[in-house]
Amino acid sequence: MTAWRKSSYSGSSNNCVEIGRGVGIRDSKAPATHLPVSAAAWSAFLRSHRTNR
Repeated sequence: MTAWRKSSYSGSSNNCVEIGRGVGIRDSKAPATHLPVSAAAWSAFLRSHRTNR
């Protein structure tokens, strides 16, 4: 079973994106489905986000 986690920026909101280590990302309103994302792609996304802030 994957431990899903949401951003601390989401607060108590249920409208958020969650990440699951080694699995991908999902919408908290539709937890039965997820989008697979590789570790390399996730790292590239985070690097890009940090660079463009």
